[in-house]
Amino acid sequence: MRRRNREGRVGVQSLTGAADAARIEITGLTKRFITPAGRPFTAIRDVTFAVEPGQFCAVVGPTGCGKSTTLSQVSGLDRPSAGTVTVGGQAVDGITAGVSVMFQSDALFPWKTVLANVMMGPVLHGTAKKDALALARDWLRRVGLAGFEDRYPHQLSGGMRKRVAMAAALINEPRILLMDEPFGALDVQTKAIMQTELLGLWEQQQPSVLFITHDLDEAVALADRVVVMTSSPGSVKEVFDIDLPRPRGEVQKIRHEQRFLELQERIWSSLKDEVERAYAQTAGAA
Repeated sequence: MRRRNREGRVGVQSLTGAADAARIEITGLTKRFITPAGRPFTAIRDVTFAVEPGQFCAVVGPTGCGKSTTLSQVSGLDRPSAGTVTVGGQAVDGITAGVSVMFQSDALFPWKTVLANVMMGPVLHGTAKKDALALARDWLRRVGLAGFEDRYPHQLSGGMRKRVAMAAALINEPRILLMDEPFGALDVQTKAIMQTELLGLWEQQQPSVLFITHDLDEAVALADRVVVMTSSPGSVKEVFDIDLPRPRGEVQKIRHEQRFLELQERIWSSLKDEVERAYAQTAGAA
C-alpha cells in the first residue's frame, strides 16, 4: 500500500519499512500439547508459509487441523514447540505491536457502551479522550452504526456486534489483522453482508490479513491466497493464489462468477480428501 507524505509524495524509504513491518513468515512451525490423560498430542507439524505485506491470506482445513493454533502462534498468545514465526523480520515473543485480533466470539466488554468499546484501543495507545471519541464515532459511522453509540453489546444483534468488533479491530490502523472465524456464528445473509463490509474496510487500509475459516467460499471470495491444511496433525498441503480482480464488490455476486467457481472447484479437490480423512479419524475414535 502506498502512503503519501504531507506534500503528497510517496516516501520510498517509509514504504519499504512499512512493507517489511507487515510481513508474516511462518517456518517449520510445530505445536505439541499434553492431553488431560497425560499423552503427547501434536496439533500442527512443520507449518511453513508467508503472508506478504498488504495480502489477504485465508487458511482452510478440516476441523481440528490446527488453524486456530497457527494463528495463536502468530498473535503471540501462545508459543511454538518448534519452528519460528516472524512479523516484520522480528521473531514473535509475546504480544506483537501493531497487530489486531478478531475472534469468533465478539470479545467486547459487556459493561461498556458501543462507543466506549471502540475507543478503548486509541485510549490505551495514549490518544487524548476527545480525539479518541471523535475517532470512534467516525469508525462507527463507517460500519453503519451511527446512532448506536450509547447501546450495550447485549442490546445489539449478532451482525451489529460483529460491526463493533471490526471497528474496534481497525480503529488503530493495524499493520496486521488476525481473524479467527469471525463470521462463523452468523446466519448466511448477515455473513454475506459482513464479508462485503470487511472487503470495503480492508481495501481502505490494506493491512496484512491472516483469516481462519471453515468456509471455502468465504476464503475464495475474500482472499488473495488460500492455504489448505491437512488433517491432524495439521501441515500445509497446498497454497493457491486467487486471481479474482480487486476491488471485488459484493460477495454474493462474486460467487456466481465463472473464475470463482473454477478456483473453488480446484481448491475443494485438494481440501475434500483432508475433510474426509478428518471425519474418518473422529468417527473411528468415537
